[in-house]
Amino acid sequence: MNYRRFLPNLCTAMNLVFGMCSILSTVEGHLDWGALFIFCALIADGLDGRIARAFGVSSEFGKEMDSLCDLGSFGVAPALLAWTLALHHYGVLGALVTIFFAVCGMWRLTRFNVNASVVHGYFMGLAIPAGGNLVAMSTWLFLELGVDPTSFGMIYPIAVAVTAYLMVSHVHYPDFKGGGEKIYMASKIFALVIFAAILYFGSAAILPAVFAGIFATYALFGIVNHTIAVMTRAKEG
Repeated sequence: MNYRRFLPNLCTAMNLVFGMCSILSTVEGHLDWGALFIFCALIADGLDGRIARAFGVSSEFGKEMDSLCDLGSFGVAPALLAWTLALHHYGVLGALVTIFFAVCGMWRLTRFNVNASVVHGYFMGLAIPAGGNLVAMSTWLFLELGVDPTSFGMIYPIAVAVTAYLMVSHVHYPDFKGGGEKIYMASKIFALVIFAAILYFGSAAILPAVFAGIFATYALFGIVNHTIAVMTRAKEG
């Protein structure tokens, strides 16, 4: 057995294992575990590529395997979690939003694979692990605070739908690897304010508030930073 190839593939497989654990936990009514397993899938997803590059064994097989696992863990599992938490209360609309999230996740992964050799220095659209974990960590926060998302009316299904749309949008999200999208000071200040606000309102459940704040701030930060970049280029042009 080639352990240099086995280890990164094992991490990729664990991504889907955690995704399936999330689905099973959600079906059994353990939504907190459903959310946490999606975060565990994120950790496994982050490790596989790093281990493959460290061992010099990156392959097309591994890339395809990674995308398939991502769809399950960050597309289907969060959609089911959101449905079970609150979207089922919205009838047909809730069902459409649930399906829309999973389909956008599929679209995002397909576009990423096709454009992998073209797009550099940024993510085109919100990365599906970030989108999936935004749903998961916000679910965990709602549960810990004892907040029912349906009490906010249409805000929850709209927020899930917007998150799904961001994954297939053309918003440029920094990958923080350097040499990519310029990060503006106004965007940093905005992100800091949003993150602080989430921590303030979620202070009774600080750990899930921190994680939900990270993903929510990143999602909103990308929109603001990209908007500033477009406006700046328009003025310079």
